[in-house]
Amino acid sequence: MKHRLLFKVVSLLIVIALLMLGLSMIQDVVRDRIRNRDYAIQSVVSSLAGPQTLIGPALVQSCTETISTANGKKIEYTTREFQRQLLPDSVNHNANAAMEERSRGLHRINAYVLHDQIEASFTNADQFAQPAEVSSAVRVTHPLSAGKSTTSCDKLYVSFALSDPRGIRSATIEVNGKELNVESGTSLEQYSKGIQAVIPSASIKKGEPLNIRLKLQLLGTERLAFTPIASENKVTLTADWPHPSFGGSFLPSRREVTDNSFTADWEISSLATSASTAFNRQQSLCSASYYGNDSSYEIDNTVRAASTGADGSGPCLESMDTAFVNPVNIYSLSDRATKYGALFVILTFLAVGLFEVMKKLRVHPVQYLLVGSALCSFFLLLISFSEHLGFATAYTIAASACVTLLGFYASHILGSIKRGLPFALAIGALYGLLYVLLQLEQTALVVGSIALFAVLALVMICTRHVDWYAFTANDGDSAANKRPAPAASTNEELS
Repeated sequence: MKHRLLFKVVSLLIVIALLMLGLSMIQDVVRDRIRNRDYAIQSVVSSLAGPQTLIGPALVQSCTETISTANGKKIEYTTREFQRQLLPDSVNHNANAAMEERSRGLHRINAYVLHDQIEASFTNADQFAQPAEVSSAVRVTHPLSAGKSTTSCDKLYVSFALSDPRGIRSATIEVNGKELNVESGTSLEQYSKGIQAVIPSASIKKGEPLNIRLKLQLLGTERLAFTPIASENKVTLTADWPHPSFGGSFLPSRREVTDNSFTADWEISSLATSASTAFNRQQSLCSASYYGNDSSYEIDNTVRAASTGADGSGPCLESMDTAFVNPVNIYSLSDRATKYGALFVILTFLAVGLFEVMKKLRVHPVQYLLVGSALCSFFLLLISFSEHLGFATAYTIAASACVTLLGFYASHILGSIKRGLPFALAIGALYGLLYVLLQLEQTALVVGSIALFAVLALVMICTRHVDWYAFTANDGDSAANKRPAPAASTNEELS
């Protein structure tokens, strides 16, 4: 057949297109498994509790101001409602998180039980030690009329906000050593979920600080965050989990990670954060933490910019975040692995093509298709096995099965075991390289680039003596070149 090389190239392009379609379908399967995991996490969150963010404590008092003005014989009244808030001078968290793994089907979720002892001190709390009603004469707009302003305030509360109060197992609040009755919810507009307690007026003494102590037992999942709204903030967090991921707006000043646990300390001054300003303005959280409706929970490890709030009107409420992550995420690794599928197919076809060129063999496009299909099946085996056996074990089993199959098949299509064995070793090295790239994060690009350059150099060295024009010649030209020259005529011989 004429133009055999053109036919082979077109056939291989069709084979590669079919394999790319198969790889895209496998990628859809991986993404579908990732969505199933997210749904499993959401179902656990909806019945347990989501990531927790601790905000507070703060002193809050709701007040109403009534202004009466004389307008002729009539008296007009104008009212406005406002809140008086006082943030602590110092807050100290001594927190311990005990991990409790939960599962939903095949998926496991990192849940924890937090035991937190919180000590807060308010130096200027005596400003709330005043009568419930305060009257004063005020000057109104009209120069000939006078007005009277009366301010009445409700009870003084200590409020402690949480992102998901469903996780509360127990909570106690003490003021100057006296335990208070804890109520659910807070009077804060933006941070309305949490707990609060009424501060007795007798507990506030002029010239003396108000000391508040909270004991909290709290359930949460995936992530834990603290907000530094005090003038001086100290957080000590310990957990029996060896794989923390610290984020948010501040990294810990000291951390110690062992094989079974970790300890982290934060010390944040109000000079280094705008959290107190954001709290007074009732701004939203800077980090993508769970807060609000239960149905709007999303798993998102990215952190939003800490410069403005969600509505762009001012600083957002910064936090110190700790995520309890799994060191080997089988779904993210499987998704990354499938992205190398096209490279796998091309490099394997290149290896087969080299055997065709160097050993002068002929491999049918259907055989290329079968080899590529075996390569694609590796990624499907990987995601299915890893859900039951772990990523490393699943990778070893899937890679070994594919290398054995390809080595056996290559021994037949290449004509001998001596040719099939190097081919199998090359495929095994390719799987080994992929595993190394999946384990690397910062240096994956440079290692992959060097490996591709090495493959290109090897191909160029092996084919440096190949006469590529011989492959582009027609069959007729080849036959003419091989046909012996005609014999000389008898007359010519006689002459």
